[in-house]
Amino acid sequence: MTNETIIQIKDVNFRYERENVLEHIDLNVPKGAFLGLVGPNGSGKSTLLKIILGLIKPQHGEVLLFGQPQARFKDWNRIGYVSQKANSFNSGFPASVFEVVASGLTGKLGLFHFIGKEQQREIKEAIASVGMSHFSKKNIGELSGGQQQRVFIARAIVSKPDVLILDEPTVGVDEENVKSFYHMLENLNKERGITLILVTHDIGTITNKVTHIACLNKKLHFHGDVEDFEQLNTDDLSSIYQHDVHLISHDHEHVYIEEGGTTR
Repeated sequence: MTNETIIQIKDVNFRYERENVLEHIDLNVPKGAFLGLVGPNGSGKSTLLKIILGLIKPQHGEVLLFGQPQARFKDWNRIGYVSQKANSFNSGFPASVFEVVASGLTGKLGLFHFIGKEQQREIKEAIASVGMSHFSKKNIGELSGGQQQRVFIARAIVSKPDVLILDEPTVGVDEENVKSFYHMLENLNKERGITLILVTHDIGTITNKVTHIACLNKKLHFHGDVEDFEQLNTDDLSSIYQHDVHLISHDHEHVYIEEGGTTR
């Protein structure tokens, strides 16, 4: 990880009609970071992602991407995005894993560009990096939710972006495969050098994978490395989440549990 900042959010405010969603957000993402963005439902996490991606504009403040004001930034291939697949994907879509990943090159090559040997190599490399090589010829509709999400990550990284943004990618992934899924993301960060921004509720699972954590609830209540985050006590967390949160520890992993027994 370097000191180079690739995403800089400066004093960003956003509201829907009269409701404030984000208030005075200052957030820097250094190159090579693996940032976990956490917070309760309705805290503004997805809104912040939309602002970074240029889908909506803040009422106040600015966003710099790779040192450029967002309004002048043109090289969007440098930023990959994976949404919550489970709620929107048509499992009957007639395409193989290879074809789905190949579609990630459309923005770079154009709609009707021939896929040559070099592009085929890049597609196979992206599929391998998410552990799906054995499924390359399978129809994507035949795969499990977790496998499909891996394929969508391969599609997002085949064009070799500098940063990958993921909005709760484990929605629809069974519990057994969540840990291996996050391990795969950790490898993409460390071995391919991709900067990752991950929106998640799985705080306990990610604390030994991410390098930084940002805790958002309209305001940015915490932004720092994992070691500092783990020093927060239950009162600090309850204040952020605006309800009682209990902290327990198992095998050096931290799990936050709401009062009433709901795991966060």
